[in-house]
Amino acid sequence: MLREAGLEVGPGRIADALTALDHIDLPRQDDVYWSLRTTLVTRFEEIEPFDRAFNAWFLRAPVIPPVRTRAGQRLRATTVRRGEPVRGGEEKPAEDQLEVGWSATEVLRQRDFAAMTPEEFSAARRLMRKLAAVRPQRRSRRLRPHPRGQKLDLRRLARRSLATGGEPIVPSFRRRIDVSRRLVILCDISGSMEAYTRGLLLFMHAAVEGRRVEVFAFGTRLTRLTSALRTRDPERALETAAATVVDWASGTLIGASLKEFNDEWGRRAFSRGAVVVVVSDGWERQDPALVRREMARLARSAYAVVWVNPLKGNIDYEPLSAGMRAALPHVDRFLAGHNIASLENLANTLSAIDRRHGA
Repeated sequence: MLREAGLEVGPGRIADALTALDHIDLPRQDDVYWSLRTTLVTRFEEIEPFDRAFNAWFLRAPVIPPVRTRAGQRLRATTVRRGEPVRGGEEKPAEDQLEVGWSATEVLRQRDFAAMTPEEFSAARRLMRKLAAVRPQRRSRRLRPHPRGQKLDLRRLARRSLATGGEPIVPSFRRRIDVSRRLVILCDISGSMEAYTRGLLLFMHAAVEGRRVEVFAFGTRLTRLTSALRTRDPERALETAAATVVDWASGTLIGASLKEFNDEWGRRAFSRGAVVVVVSDGWERQDPALVRREMARLARSAYAVVWVNPLKGNIDYEPLSAGMRAALPHVDRFLAGHNIASLENLANTLSAIDRRHGA
């Protein structure tokens, strides 16, 4: 928070601050304030942002951060106070005070999909659209024109030289650029996943709007949902998906579904070099050895395998089910998927995959 406020807080100052806190009575507010201010503030202009950060962190005082503008424009920093004045300034008139207590967006981010209302799902769609736009990247094989390229583009250079009488005055370069890697999502729509299916399908509907994305649903069998989810209206897309899947909210045959994907769609190179995201709670009704064997096949073909389990959002969760234990040795990253915040973590993970099986 101090760095965001503009203070240059390095390891040395942090060590001095911790040493100072070891020698004071921590329940005394003044002792904490002056110890941190003495060790972390070195210039007069840092006192005001330090006071705002101290009030916001320790006193939970609502604060509007300073507006950052371009150079040459005046910076305005407004501190909002409620009740008695806090450190670093005087109390403002009542009409300038702003009551800030909670953020509706932050509450929605932490809301479990199983507890969301239809109105909250409608509000969550806007957040999911931004998250679903994130794609894993790969370096393209073809060279593209680029101002900071390292290889000379002779064809473009010769074409441009026609305007200067054949003299190659303006050089042109090419280099390999980053393009989107194929993303394959396998979503469990069995009865044990019914509480989270709607939220996860909304996320997949937003993801299918981009290119090189394939979505499959599985319960007791595998169903391709890519074409059903390409409708712009999410409610209509969910209705089409529900009509397409014949085993909705039924049992779970993870191993058989993975085998069907590897046999039919894996041979069509759907998983070759792709990032495969398996969304399931890991409950398997048949032999878990089949799950282990098919996950090994999938890991050999895919660039990376990410398993998203909504139950992992519970702090007491342990992957004890037979299907989950059989799949984990072949999973590159094991993530939660019970709310929007966990989907943000998934998006960050997908964007950071930069080497094979190194999620």
